Amino acid sequence: MSIEIIPYADRWPSEFQLIATPLRDRLGDLALRIDHIGSTAVCGLPAKDVIDVQVTVRSQDSEDRIVDSICALGYVHLEHIRGDHLPLGMDTTSERWVKLFFLTPQGQRRVNLHVRVAGNPNQRYALLFRDYLRANPIAAEGYAEIKRQLARYHPDDEDAYYDVKDPVCDIIMAGAEVWAAINAWRLGSSDA
Repeated sequence: MSIEIIPYADRWPSEFQLIATPLRDRLGDLALRIDHIGSTAVCGLPAKDVIDVQVTVRSQDSEDRIVDSICALGYVHLEHIRGDHLPLGMDTTSERWVKLFFLTPQGQRRVNLHVRVAGNPNQRYALLFRDYLRANPIAAEGYAEIKRQLARYHPDDEDAYYDVKDPVCDIIMAGAEVWAAINAWRLGSSDA
């Protein structure tokens, strides 16, 4: 599938809510938080037309229950994806970057569903990255331009797209960490 960056769509927040409601109902207390993450969660930011959702869980001790609950909603568990990109300069102990990853089946609204453990750096990374871009239009526009150019030069090469985008995100996170410290950033309420 070709990578295409489209202008921000006002429908993305309400589409997230339509996705999150059945997840909340099905997961119950397994989900500590359900959040809209990624570029579609940043007002005005161009993005791929894919809703990224992060479900935060207490631990992966209940992995079978989590997988069964999410798959019962029709999601496909990609078992080979067990963790996130390990950013330079952060705690890169691989077990602290574990996750479960799910997609919606072909023909349904495209969703990337990430299940991460509360307190792990990858859980915080997604939320801080989102909040920083929401608060910093210059950083958001620079990120948008990187994504547009990557899609232009590598529309059919997802590996190349992410090989460049991931380190760019790490650079943005360096600024986000300074911003978080200055502003005493804390996690807000869960989105769903």
